[in-house]
Formats: sequence, C-alpha cells, structure tokens
Amino acid sequence: MAGFPRFHRPAGGPEPDVFIRLTDAVITGLWALTGSTTRPSALREVHRALTLTVVDRRVVARDEDVVAFTLAATEGTALPGWRPGAHIDIRLPSGLVRQYSLCGDPDTRAAYRIAVRRIPDGGGGSIELHDALRVGDPVTSGGPRNGFPLSVPGYGSPAQRMRFVAGGIGITPILPMLGFAERLGVDWSMLYVGRSRESLPFIDEVARFGDKVAIRTDEEHGPPTADVLLGDCPDGTTVYACGPAAMLTAIRAHLAGRADVELHFERFAAPPVIDGEEFTVSVASTGTRLRVGANQTLLSALRRAGVPAPYSCQQGFCGTCRTRVLAGTVDHRDALLTDAERGDGMMLVCISRAAGSEHLTLQL
Repeated sequence: MAGFPRFHRPAGGPEPDVFIRLTDAVITGLWALTGSTTRPSALREVHRALTLTVVDRRVVARDEDVVAFTLAATEGTALPGWRPGAHIDIRLPSGLVRQYSLCGDPDTRAAYRIAVRRIPDGGGGSIELHDALRVGDPVTSGGPRNGFPLSVPGYGSPAQRMRFVAGGIGITPILPMLGFAERLGVDWSMLYVGRSRESLPFIDEVARFGDKVAIRTDEEHGPPTADVLLGDCPDGTTVYACGPAAMLTAIRAHLAGRADVELHFERFAAPPVIDGEEFTVSVASTGTRLRVGANQTLLSALRRAGVPAPYSCQQGFCGTCRTRVLAGTVDHRDALLTDAERGDGMMLVCISRAAGSEHLTLQL
C-alpha cells in the first residue's frame, strides 16, 4: 500500500460478491464479464502490536518523491514472517494509521521495508512520513497481513506462466513477487511503467532481473495500451497488476471473458461509490446533521463537514473507521465486520452507507 486496496480476481470465477461495489466506476459495466473478486482469509491475520524503529531511510526514485523506510523491532527480536503481497499497518506519531506494502525480502526477519510516494493531497500520511519520520523514530504496527497473495504456477496454481505489470509506486507489492518467482524457476515477465524513469522507484533493483523486465515510460513512448501492458498473454497466464486506476481499467477490459487467464490486481485508492442513494446523517453527540450525496462516501461527507472521524484504508478492510449506529438501517458494503458486530450496530463509514435513503444517527 504504498497506500492501498487489495483485490484479486481469477478470470472465469464465481458470480460477483460484495466486492462488486469496490470496482472502478468506469468498468462497472464490464463486471458481468470479468468474474469476481475474493477476500483471502489471510487478510484477517493480525499479530500482536509491534513497536518498530526506523533504522534506515533513503530516496529510491530519482525525482525524490519516493522514500523507502527500513523498520526493525525495537527489542531487536525477529519480526513475524510474511509472504509476497503482504502489507503492514503503520500508526504514525500523529495518530494516523496507514497501510503500506512490504517491499523487502520475505526471508529477512530482522526488518521490514516499505516505500512511500509523497502525495501532497493524500490525507497527510505520506507527508508526515516524508517530513517527520527520521532514523531512530518509533512507530507501531499490528504486523503483516496479506490481501494480495501470490499464487505460483506449479505451487498451487494451475497456470503455466506469470505476467507482472507494475505502474509507478505499484512496484512495491510486486517487487518481492519477482524474487520469489525467480527463485522457484517460474516462467515470468514484467512490464514496469511510469511517467518517466526518474519517477520509477527501485529501478536499479528491478534491473537485476535482466530482460525479463521491460521498462516503458510515458515520456518516451506515450501511455501504454492494454496490448502493451499484457504482452502476448497466452492461455495459462496468471497476471499480477498494481498501479493507477487507468492502467487496471485497461487490463481488466482487455481480459474480459478470458477464462483462461487469472487476473490478480491491487490498487492504492478509495473505491468509487456504486449504486448509491442520497441519505442524511446525524451525529448524536453534537446534533450535527449532514447530507451524503449518491456518489459520495459517508466518510468523505463527515470530513467535508469538519466532523472528526478516524480512518485509514478508505476501502473497508482495516476497520479503523468502525462506528456505532444508534438509529437507522445500514447497507453494509464491507467484508470485515462480523454478523455480531453488525447486529451490535457497528458500521464502516468509509464504504458502507444507509440502506436506501434512510437517516442514520451515529455515535462519534
């Protein structure tokens, strides 16, 4: 997560489940052709709270917009293990919680590595990390979770080859996958795209894989088409893609109806609202009343109105924005809360909303 969601969709899979609401609005019409997303149970694996110390920070993109942080256990003990595709929650000194993909070596238990692109209007997490987090500073984490797990041909996947597509900071979850696939002798290739070579993080590390990786920039060649992104993509290919929404949209559209290709993808952005209706909300403690637009999330409406509400992923999987509903019926659009939590009146305000045009009263 460099800032995150994490979805994967095997082409030709079962009918869409609750995550249909999380797909990009521009490809909603393609959903019936492209199968479903699934939620790996591994995402729920949360370790005990970890206190980590920044032991190294360095710029990993030539335009200096991406900084990699190496985090070790304060006690010097071995850290919980993880597999390619995993991320960690980071609680920043300000109290913000953000998710970042692990982009180091999964075999190294001494430290975790994350990389963060500076986003001026991204809600403050990246700016705080870039400007305030220095070597020696502590942060806390709940340990690794994996919502973008790697399925390797010959090791649990029926596919015969792998195609990786990374766009910019989307290299972070992909990078450990490359090393893993290489060690296992899997047939794989990757296209790494971005605005310019200066904007691509870890370009030197990617270069060690030689001609298995092709680098293409908009500056030199213009935006890539889906044909370019996927290459020949024959039957029996598993595609792992992470990057901007436009890139993922092109890939998904191109693979529509391809039951012979698995597509796993991850995007680092809040999902659009699909099939929403306008509704109203009251905050019990202050009496504040506000309107939530049909294409607006409840969280964004609260923030715009200046109502303090904790949040992190904005995609319904971290649980940071868990809020109690005192009155009204909720349209739950997450796959995180248990039936008991929902029965107890809890909702995730980043993704769930009122059922129809009902009025909700929140305890904030």
